[in-house]
Amino acid sequence: MALVAKRELACFFLMMMIMAFSGACMAATYIVGDSAGWTIQIPVDYTKWSSTNNFHVGDKIVFTYNKQFHNVLQVTHQNFQSCNATSPIASYTSGSDSITLKSPGNFYYLCGVPGHCQAGQKVPIKVIRASARSPSLAPSESALSGSPSAFIAPSPSPSSAPIIQSSKFWLAVTALAFYLIG
Repeated sequence: MALVAKRELACFFLMMMIMAFSGACMAATYIVGDSAGWTIQIPVDYTKWSSTNNFHVGDKIVFTYNKQFHNVLQVTHQNFQSCNATSPIASYTSGSDSITLKSPGNFYYLCGVPGHCQAGQKVPIKVIRASARSPSLAPSESALSGSPSAFIAPSPSPSSAPIIQSSKFWLAVTALAFYLIG
């Protein structure tokens, strides 16, 4: 009877660990400007907003705005610095633009409406390679629904540490399961 209880406990523990860890590996979605969105009507420091988040390959950034008054242009670093919207890399005009971050690097977005970029409606996005992240490091559901920022502390800088820690974690879980079973 005790062996059956140990097996049930081990299976339950493994299932809980798998569920917890699988949520940590999922991509995050960030609303640019949080509840303010993409605007110049509410003062938003988009550079500060960007610097408080850690964007990984696979994450999404969402620009929400009134498409009658704004747009989103992806531009080069030089055009970002000078607020030059004449030759964008990409242009978005839906009012709810979801952009998947597909590769590591620095990406630059601005509003192409005259005067808006100069008024601060521009955001740099630094994307690092995908890695396992703690659920507390991803944006919360409340942040995704439009409430003020619930983004937590930054994740570690890119390295091989998450991969090594991940394999050690699963080795420990497996060892514990065998201990509980046998």
